[in-house]
Amino acid sequence: MRIFLFFLLLLASQTLLHGQAVNQIIIGTIDSLQSEILGEQRKVWVYVPNGGDQDICSKQKYPVVYLLDGPGHFLSVVGMIHQLSTTNGNTLCPEMIVVGIENTVRSRDLTPTETSEGPLAENSGGGENFIAFLEKELMPYVEAHYPTQPYRMLIGHSLGGLTAMHILLHHPDLFNAYISIDPSMWWDDRHLLSEAGDLLKEKDFTGKSLYLGIANTMPADMSLKKLKKDTSEATNHQRSILDLSKLLDKNPQNGLRYRYKYYQDDDHGSVPLITEYDALRFIFDFFSFEIDLEAFNDTTKMVGDDIEDHFNNVSEKMGYTVHPPENMVNSLGYMAMRNENMQQAEYFFKMNVSHYPESFNVYDSLGDYYVAMEDKENAIQSFKQALAIRENVFSRNKLEGLLKH
Repeated sequence: MRIFLFFLLLLASQTLLHGQAVNQIIIGTIDSLQSEILGEQRKVWVYVPNGGDQDICSKQKYPVVYLLDGPGHFLSVVGMIHQLSTTNGNTLCPEMIVVGIENTVRSRDLTPTETSEGPLAENSGGGENFIAFLEKELMPYVEAHYPTQPYRMLIGHSLGGLTAMHILLHHPDLFNAYISIDPSMWWDDRHLLSEAGDLLKEKDFTGKSLYLGIANTMPADMSLKKLKKDTSEATNHQRSILDLSKLLDKNPQNGLRYRYKYYQDDDHGSVPLITEYDALRFIFDFFSFEIDLEAFNDTTKMVGDDIEDHFNNVSEKMGYTVHPPENMVNSLGYMAMRNENMQQAEYFFKMNVSHYPESFNVYDSLGDYYVAMEDKENAIQSFKQALAIRENVFSRNKLEGLLKH
């Protein structure tokens, strides 16, 4: 039976050792930088896993999600990524930094071309300057001030979705993955859509991923069948996105890994949440490790090599070295101990030591293994190593208990 590792509930002394409790729930900070390109101060909402506390266990670096219309989507995206990457041992996607970009002049920054028609025309067409700000100012700032890995994702909704598609088509190497949610492909008489056919045909998008979410924005008396023949302004938004999906289908040779989905039961306002969830599952469908429980419980088999092989594949797809998550491997070690498979337990605990030598937690856990094996000398050495990295009450109490006997 193959199962996800959602059942792994971790004991406090076996996993993250949390600091002093506070009476606030804080998920991020508001940072800012002066943009010379845009001539203004720009605010960003930033979430770093574990609150940016690099002393919890091992020092970590993370992929970065850049989120357009940041304040409007920040809470849901952060919560979703946390849920999919950490809760109950879940590893359906990696832990990630989220950078929500606060708007100043939205119609300027999120429109790639200038238009003279419509209520947004006055400030339109600043998209390329905004992209230059992302590339030359914001990304270097984030990478200098936060613990980042070289993997970037862009999420945009509506005009933000238009911007995401514009960057994918004209500046594809800025991001590894793109989530475009109900994009405003109608903008400027479908200008970007008119370019998309040739760009999708001529460019190489190998290594890039796109998830396109399409909302139901038809009038109440409309159906998809009727929509295909309709030419009214009321359906132009949805028709333009469906036309984009057809262009994506026509160009499988360009190497773009993509999926799109029509959300019949969601409108323009409700579609971001479900699209983001489905997009994360699609983009990182290679990330989750599945364990064969029967093999795990078989004392004649070692599943550790399968884990190493899996994360070697993950590393290849992410473009940097991704070690098996410390907490997941730790919990597998304790499960093996409870199953009295001490050879496998030793393998997991030592695997964590090899991958996370700066973590006090991995030495503390290895010490627990040696205690179970009645190897007092190595247990004492392991707890001393944990304390040399970081003083903590758990390792200290265990060490003192051993030294008394």
